[in-house]
Amino acid sequence: MGERAAFTARPKACDNRSHLESEFTMLTEPTPTHNGDEMDHGRLPQWGMADLPQPLPFSLGNIVRTIGPGAILLAGSIGGGEWIVGPMMVVTYGSGILWIATVGILLQMIFNLEAVRYTLYTGEPILTGILRLSPGPKLWARFYIFVAVAQLATPALALGCANVIFAAAMRRMPDSDGADVRAVLWIGYAVLAVIVLLLLSGKSIERLLERLSWFMITVIFGFLVIVNVLFVPLSGWIATFKGFVTPTTLPEGVDLMLLALFATTAGSGGIGNLAISNWVRDKGFGMAAYSGGFGGILATDHVELASAGHVFPATQENLRRWRGWWNYALIDQVALWMVGCVVGMFLNVNLASSIVPVDADVSGYAAGAFQAQYMAEKLWQGFWVLALLNGFWVLFSTQIGNLDGLTRTVADICWAAWPSVHRWPASRLYASLLLAFTVWGVIALAVGENALQLFKILGIVAGPILAVAALQILRVNTRFLPHELRPPLWRRIGLLLCAAFYGTVSLLLLGDLLKGSGIFG
Repeated sequence: MGERAAFTARPKACDNRSHLESEFTMLTEPTPTHNGDEMDHGRLPQWGMADLPQPLPFSLGNIVRTIGPGAILLAGSIGGGEWIVGPMMVVTYGSGILWIATVGILLQMIFNLEAVRYTLYTGEPILTGILRLSPGPKLWARFYIFVAVAQLATPALALGCANVIFAAAMRRMPDSDGADVRAVLWIGYAVLAVIVLLLLSGKSIERLLERLSWFMITVIFGFLVIVNVLFVPLSGWIATFKGFVTPTTLPEGVDLMLLALFATTAGSGGIGNLAISNWVRDKGFGMAAYSGGFGGILATDHVELASAGHVFPATQENLRRWRGWWNYALIDQVALWMVGCVVGMFLNVNLASSIVPVDADVSGYAAGAFQAQYMAEKLWQGFWVLALLNGFWVLFSTQIGNLDGLTRTVADICWAAWPSVHRWPASRLYASLLLAFTVWGVIALAVGENALQLFKILGIVAGPILAVAALQILRVNTRFLPHELRPPLWRRIGLLLCAAFYGTVSLLLLGDLLKGSGIFG
């Protein structure tokens, strides 16, 4: 089978393990497991072998140092679902619809953690694991590139940012006439340009996004807490809470497209959930310490992406270290991302349900504009600008996460599926794709409809992605991981429920679209 080549290397200097050193062996023949059997590596090249790096001791200070991918995902989650679709749903159908958000966020939390599980063991993003499944990259690489582009390539929320910037400056929402439309379009282009420059400039793109995300989360949540305390009575808080925890039947005549959009964007929605493992890899969790990551092409001295992942033998010491890493992953995804998503949705819809009239037109950004106007008239004129600027940060945080998530997802797929791209640095691959998607975004904004119509594309595509990928993650984690690291039964059931929930939502939406097209009468 060829010779076994061994060499010593220093793992990537992670934020929380700056002095970590370990020896590892790159294998050119089938990698043995800890019990001597040949390891199943699927349809991609085999992994290297190394010991699992030692995590920092579990403490409050080290939690702050270690977590971070959940903050990026949270900042990208508090977007259209919370600021646009959530208020639209609760004003139109009442707070009884909110249990859909609870179910969606819980199922996506299980989905996220199981994606992270694979990355902790191999140092590879979960989509690389999916590419290892039959029939391999020739199908799954093309499939996930297609759905990623279909879901996220149109920068709808950049246009949303432009709408709220225009409204804050002009003290009115833009009209549909030519002058306002052109102004909003050019502002949208400027937002895209700023995002591209940010993503190209960081030594570590993950680290840059993490810092931006913590800032935006602090600003958004701080503002929302203040205005909820000022403007929402206790009865409103109680009604919203009941809506989140009390399942009810769906309202008659519910808009299934908005329902699908609400169910998916209440969390992250499709590609965003898959991208969490890419950010975990770049952060250096677990075996990702050996993997490197994407750096901005305008920066220097970042650790380039490795050509393959590394796994560890299931020794007692490695399993002890695994438990430490898993505890950090739980904090990152449960305490930070899941709780943050619930609180973010709660605060947005709690405010909307209390101050937006039930007969108000809340399509597009009307709900946000109405809230800004209401707060300005009732308490202080400055709330018009503050409320809309908060909406800007909500939408901007999601747009930067979407554009990075799309670019890194496609770049990682290409890196794993087609080794010929390794002749160039991974940062150049990332930058080239980022610029290509930006050019497409400029065209899409120029010829597209309004931001809300463009945003609906996310709901159409995200449900099927979550349904299909949940089943594939279950297969990946029960095939490629050692028995000691495989998910317990209840998590496997959670992935099946995730597939069933989003599969049902997708089928309902498909049936509604076919009915509307006239195919079935």
